[in-house]
Amino acid sequence: MPKDEYYEGPAPYMDDDRPYKQRREHLPRELEAVTRDWLAKMLANRTPGLVVNDMEIVEIRNGHTTKMRVKLDLNAAGRASGIPEHVCLKSNWSGAFANVDIHALEARFYHYVPQVMDIAIPKSYFSDWDPGPTGQGMVVLEDLALAGGSFGHSTDHMGVQAVGRGLAEYAALHGKSWDHPALERFAWLPKSMETPIDFDQLELMWTWAEKNIARPEYQELLPRWLLDHPDEFKRLYRALGTYERAQPGPYSICHGDSHQGNSYLRADGTRIRIDWQLARKGRPWRDITYFIIGSLTIQERRAHERELLRQYREHLLAAGAGNVPSLEMIWDAYRRWAIYGCQAWIANMDEWGQKGYPMNERFFTALEDLETVKLLDC
Repeated sequence: MPKDEYYEGPAPYMDDDRPYKQRREHLPRELEAVTRDWLAKMLANRTPGLVVNDMEIVEIRNGHTTKMRVKLDLNAAGRASGIPEHVCLKSNWSGAFANVDIHALEARFYHYVPQVMDIAIPKSYFSDWDPGPTGQGMVVLEDLALAGGSFGHSTDHMGVQAVGRGLAEYAALHGKSWDHPALERFAWLPKSMETPIDFDQLELMWTWAEKNIARPEYQELLPRWLLDHPDEFKRLYRALGTYERAQPGPYSICHGDSHQGNSYLRADGTRIRIDWQLARKGRPWRDITYFIIGSLTIQERRAHERELLRQYREHLLAAGAGNVPSLEMIWDAYRRWAIYGCQAWIANMDEWGQKGYPMNERFFTALEDLETVKLLDC
């Protein structure tokens, strides 16, 4: 093998916290390289002696990341390691979004977080990543398609009671990680709105936003000021980042992308959160604002949002969180964070699997109802 300056010699990155430093080659970025022999070599870094006798590809889905469902025939060492016959390999083999740190971050999340806190996430069997600011990452997860439950979708109608239950679940996540000492050790976990993928997300995704803005139905929906002066939209979104970076803790683990489509309802009624590519340490208002506005009809939100925020705060307190802000402070943050959903969904392409127009309608209506523009403009 030719010398690979990425790994040979003095460590080129100080953040090389890979769990299997005996691996000398890069993780692949092309789907063609994901073979039975490659996977066996990867898994053997964790389980010496593991052999993959056969790997049958069940399904491949490419979006922001690649999800490859496979059926494995493992030898005795592989079976003893706990890896089941059916798993889902998740990485970036689509050729898109290779310039942002979401793939290695998710692999780190699945490797580190379950070691220190019990939160409702898919079961993972292996994680690895390359170092550096845009490193590749790969995780081996349980195959939820065979687990007997159902994946959420952004357009599912939950209703107010189900949203209330969802907020209790988010309070459990936020409460368990609230001011947790591990957050200081997780140097790999960005603070919310302190990374370009957060505060510059609208600019990074503007190519796709422009495509939606040009569509006739969006021309009817979007506010006149945005259509006439799109840079004003970018300025207001940057104002959210400025506001959030000025706020003190306490912090918790935030999902960062908490729409319904990033959840899975198990057969026993337990809902878990999936797709942790935007996991953050920060204040939880990012999660709950995105979840409430995106999960309720406009009429439901208008009638129940303040009461749902009150319930969420009570759940946080019951989970043992201390120094929880007042309801009025939460309401203020909620009103500001409405613009996050606007910028996220304006750049959503329907072919990625989540329908964007209904979400844009909900978020841009909330932007007006909550007077978010006026608040951010202060």
